[in-house]
Amino acid sequence: MTIKKGQEWGEAVTRPSDLSVAASDAELAAWNAVDGPVGVSGGDIYRSVGAPEPRRDAVRLPIDRMHVVFDEQAAVAVAHVVARRDIGRFGRWVPWWSWWRGDLLGVCNADFVGAWNVAPRAHPNDGRFDVVDVKDMGLRERWAASRRLAHGTHVPHPAISVRTATEASWQFARPMRIWVDDVDCGTCSELSVSIEPDALVIIV
Repeated sequence: MTIKKGQEWGEAVTRPSDLSVAASDAELAAWNAVDGPVGVSGGDIYRSVGAPEPRRDAVRLPIDRMHVVFDEQAAVAVAHVVARRDIGRFGRWVPWWSWWRGDLLGVCNADFVGAWNVAPRAHPNDGRFDVVDVKDMGLRERWAASRRLAHGTHVPHPAISVRTATEASWQFARPMRIWVDDVDCGTCSELSVSIEPDALVIIV
């Protein structure tokens, strides 16, 4: 069951000696739940649960997964889906001023996107995702927001809206570039995301 407010998340277990481990969010998202629990050693879900070192006394945590459809293509994600303007050859890792120029959409099941605490209230097992929608900011506003991202204090802000949902759809006036768990999936004009509660179990 998804976590409720004030409820403890997960249960103490002994870490299996033969535990398979996912090294990234994309690897974790692709894990087949029927194969049982999986360890994590990297990615933003891993960071969101504290990035612990492997240990014998571990914790078993259920997490949600997102189903993503973009221009009739499909994918799954555990951490986040990011849509922003296409800046061509620069790819995923670009200067902060490029990220915060123009509209930016983050659909987050984890609070972190890399080093940034983009969705500070997101939880990987609350049965919903957080939608962070950024409209164009002036240079001074972008600079101030970028300095606060690491600590999640960029919200509230009049140019940033945050809401939660279990499913949502968007149509973009101009094609946006899509990253699904840090995997560049190209551009799209339509995007929809829905949550699958308790889809996977991780051991950390």
